[in-house]
Amino acid sequence: MAQSPEYIVIKARENGVNVIGLTRGSDTRFHHSEKLDKDEVMIAQFTEHTSAIKVRGKATIQTSHGEMNTND
Repeated sequence: MAQSPEYIVIKARENGVNVIGLTRGSDTRFHHSEKLDKDEVMIAQFTEHTSAIKVRGKATIQTSHGEMNTND
């Protein structure tokens, strides 16, 4: 049975937090972008198309590896 892709939870701690999905392959490119307002939560997933997720702004990020804050 294949392992299911990992989910991450991103909670904005200020208005205007950017969450950007980056593609897999020989050229890394942006493929999706969201802007979160304070206290909004986004649940994101690594997939066959998404190899990285970039968070810009003050946010709390929860993964299976633990919790971290940006811009402290």
